[in-house]
Amino acid sequence: MIKQLGLKNFKRFEDQCLEFGSLTLLTGLNGMGKSSVLQSLLLLRQSYQQRLLESTGLSLNGDLIHIGTARDALFEDAKEDKIEFFLAFKNGTDANWRFDYDPQTDILKLASTVKTSDIYQTSLFSDDFQYLQAERIGPRTSFETSDFQVREHRQLGVMGEYTSHFLSIFRDSDIPNQDLGHENAKSLSLLSQAEAWLGEISPGTRIHITENQGMDLVSLEYSFGLSKKYRATNVGFGITYTLPVITALLAAKSGSLLLLENPEAHLHPRGQAQMGNLLAKAAAQGVQIILETHSDHVLNGIRLAVHDGKISPDDVKLHFFQRRISQEQNISEVISPKMNRKGRIDQWPDGFFDEWDNILAALLQPIEE
Repeated sequence: MIKQLGLKNFKRFEDQCLEFGSLTLLTGLNGMGKSSVLQSLLLLRQSYQQRLLESTGLSLNGDLIHIGTARDALFEDAKEDKIEFFLAFKNGTDANWRFDYDPQTDILKLASTVKTSDIYQTSLFSDDFQYLQAERIGPRTSFETSDFQVREHRQLGVMGEYTSHFLSIFRDSDIPNQDLGHENAKSLSLLSQAEAWLGEISPGTRIHITENQGMDLVSLEYSFGLSKKYRATNVGFGITYTLPVITALLAAKSGSLLLLENPEAHLHPRGQAQMGNLLAKAAAQGVQIILETHSDHVLNGIRLAVHDGKISPDDVKLHFFQRRISQEQNISEVISPKMNRKGRIDQWPDGFFDEWDNILAALLQPIEE
């Protein structure tokens, strides 16, 4: 499990260190560096997969992430032409990579690396990993299959494009963390649990998957109670959009690492709060989750899970990204509120899920006649 991440001269950050827990929530203003935190981890994984991390440099563009040029990755006001990443893990191991920037060739070349052990056995670099970006696959009449990604590496795809294929193959397998089992599910099988948790969004949802092996496609349909089957394209957008997130959480075993962007997208408030509850329960079972979100309902779902004793507040880390003006420069600043056993938060910086209070205060102002 990642305990700490250090970034120097990477995108928005000149020098930043972040503490991670079992469940880490990144939120704040747009363009202040939340995505850059996730991108740093994805960049390391992508470069390792392409066999560059220990030899030449960084793979800036690939299947996981597209940074652009080396200049795009370098902090705009960097005093030195270098980027550094530091990772510390809960088991005591750590690693540090330095990449020198060459402005003539616009490349980032590996300058040094220091490891206390074989860091590449951790979940960041293994198959015990999932990344789901904010732009996921919406409803389709059919979805792609990939034996390489799904059967061999148990991946859902960064857009969740292989979720239907994954459910088709592993539908009857019991979920690894049985404490995540939904009380309304018929069994602990992955498909039954996915249906039950989807029921928190749309009650009575049933999932129907048909694999067309001749065309390497999988069709996805839904039914509700005793209703007929409906194509995914004829059902609410949020159900298909959320299915990859629920599947990733239910299928993850203890020790896995999940990077999730905006899991609340297209969900109504109750569904968002239930998503926060599921995230907290998965994290309490040893799945490390690093989450980017703008949803106060997801946060409140996590707070309620802490209040109800489903997860320890020590396992939850909150990081709020805001803008600070220094010497006529816009600088990203990170504030890290803490949560207590009652689910209460010790500080609420301006912009940290306070918009409802701001609007309510405005509504309570008398109207001039």
